[in-house]
Amino acid sequence: MDYRFGIEEEFFVVCDRSGRIEAEADEIFLERAEQLSDGRVERELLQSQVEAATSVCRDFETARSELNLIRSALAVAGAETGRSVIAAGTHPTARWAMQRSSDKLRYHAVVAELQMLAQRNLVCGLHVHVEVHDPELQISVMRRALPYLPILLALSTSSPFWQGRRTGFASYRLTSYDEMPRTGLPPLFWSRAEYTNYVGMLQDAGFIEDPSYIWWAIRPSSKYPTLELRIADACTSLDDALAIAAVFRCLVRHLVEDRTLNAGITSPGRAIVEENKWRVQRFGLKAELINPFGGSISITAEDAARRLVAMLEPDAARLDCSRELARARQILSEGTSADTQLSVYEHAIADGAGEDEALQCVLAWLQKETHAGRKCPQSQRTPAE
Repeated sequence: MDYRFGIEEEFFVVCDRSGRIEAEADEIFLERAEQLSDGRVERELLQSQVEAATSVCRDFETARSELNLIRSALAVAGAETGRSVIAAGTHPTARWAMQRSSDKLRYHAVVAELQMLAQRNLVCGLHVHVEVHDPELQISVMRRALPYLPILLALSTSSPFWQGRRTGFASYRLTSYDEMPRTGLPPLFWSRAEYTNYVGMLQDAGFIEDPSYIWWAIRPSSKYPTLELRIADACTSLDDALAIAAVFRCLVRHLVEDRTLNAGITSPGRAIVEENKWRVQRFGLKAELINPFGGSISITAEDAARRLVAMLEPDAARLDCSRELARARQILSEGTSADTQLSVYEHAIADGAGEDEALQCVLAWLQKETHAGRKCPQSQRTPAE
């Protein structure tokens, strides 16, 4: 098995000068970004967001090149139209009540069903698809991957602010997103037939049109022969996004190769994962977790991440992504985007800034880091007036 993969990133569209969110879509910006990215940039549910995806990748050099192209395309399109993007789980100052949904048939149906929750869905995530052709194996790997999902979240946290307030959470994105139906951790399915029956009942009842309306933290894709990771916050750093993708790709391989690992997970075990997930949402890498590896009863998320990376090193060697896996260790030493956002905010306050001014410093850092190191092609148009 090649374990081919794809990466999807979501971004907030902001004013280039202020970093403030743009509630109404700019058609010129969208068309230009789509053109420069070779069609990889698309609209999202809310007009203030866009989504971009790589092609099916066999290696991380290809993935890196395509993600770089996407962020470069967004930077150039933004420079021409007075727009920019930031990659983070939440926008620090945006007000959900001011957002507008995109004009697309699927999104009309989502808004009609979810009402205010759709408008409150002002969050951005990182999604990673990894190829698992066997439908039965998809369900097995999904179930047995559950204990490690809080670790993947811990490495990606980037949403400590919400509507101009410090939330006290490292990932407020999931706290907000969990309001929606069919989110959070999937049930413990023991066969593809159980999963198919569940989806069939929802469809037969008219509750969902297809399985893409199931938004769990990990799920079988309804479009591709893949298992899709959805728990991660959008990563401000491109390198961090690649690291999360590498950890998940290696984890999928590890669970395919060792089908005994976590084979006996139970409902109480899933409940422990739920507790660990909440603690990571709250405390990030500093969270105390019930040990997903067994042995001592508790472990910090930081130490759990180190153990997971060490466990996956042979898989990374086989998949030729040791460099990207090693980046996860760098995240542990440098902190996540959430850690840096809070540090920028606290330093600004210590220097005498007010809360609004400190948040402005956070927005400036997010813009700069989202585009850090991107080699943008020369613009071919005169910037918009």
